[in-house]
Amino acid sequence: MSLHFSPLLSSSSGNCSFFGTERTKLLVDAGGAGGTIEGALREIGQNPSEISAILITHEHIDHIRGAGVLSRRYGIPVYANEQTWEEMLKKVGDIPFKNMRVIDEAAFYVGDICVQSVPLSHDAANPVGYALMAGGRKMGVLTDTGKVTEGMLRAMERASIVLLESNHDPEMLKNSRYPYRVKTRIASSKGHLNNEKAAEACMQLANRGVRGIILGHVSKENNHKKLAYEVCCRHLTQGGVRVGTDIALTVARRTGVTGFYTVK
Repeated sequence: MSLHFSPLLSSSSGNCSFFGTERTKLLVDAGGAGGTIEGALREIGQNPSEISAILITHEHIDHIRGAGVLSRRYGIPVYANEQTWEEMLKKVGDIPFKNMRVIDEAAFYVGDICVQSVPLSHDAANPVGYALMAGGRKMGVLTDTGKVTEGMLRAMERASIVLLESNHDPEMLKNSRYPYRVKTRIASSKGHLNNEKAAEACMQLANRGVRGIILGHVSKENNHKKLAYEVCCRHLTQGGVRVGTDIALTVARRTGVTGFYTVK
């Protein structure tokens, strides 16, 4: 059995990733316009009408903008924990009750994919990442978190690919035109990972058998894709991890499909 992954959108403006097997097709978040996500799916050869479920990480608009539209248009079930549903309902419009699925356990199946919720540290009701497993393979999403915990690392052990946040450069954020309260929020343990913290997490993930990392949710205003890559690459190299040999490393596009990855 093959497990497929494609980051469709990854930025502060919108986040959406595709995961699938031959039988089950999932979206993690649907933070773009419905038409944008439909177009991205078709670009990777996927039919939006065949999506089995949408898994929501948290209720911020850049993760749910298109969830209601897609669910209504194609009858797709939407999965989120109870606290996230409470905050999300007022933002996504009417979703048929039969398609509102409440996640009330740490691990569950959607088709032939085992989904594990991973608690994150973010200023949302009950934010989570996901580890997705099928056919003995694992992939994962860890974005929108201000810190990386032992539980997050343990959930991603031996994953083939992890989408990991590398949101901002601390100096760029400090010198940005953002209001002070926004800067404080972003830099806090309930905010977003900066490049250095992401680099440390890359090293920890590499030491736990992760074979590929895609840096995502890179801020347009307070970071550069090249800088995020260089900080992480340098940290891994200094730790004795050979980028390109021991681990694959790349940076997700902010808009548009980054690539289509298959693990057999």
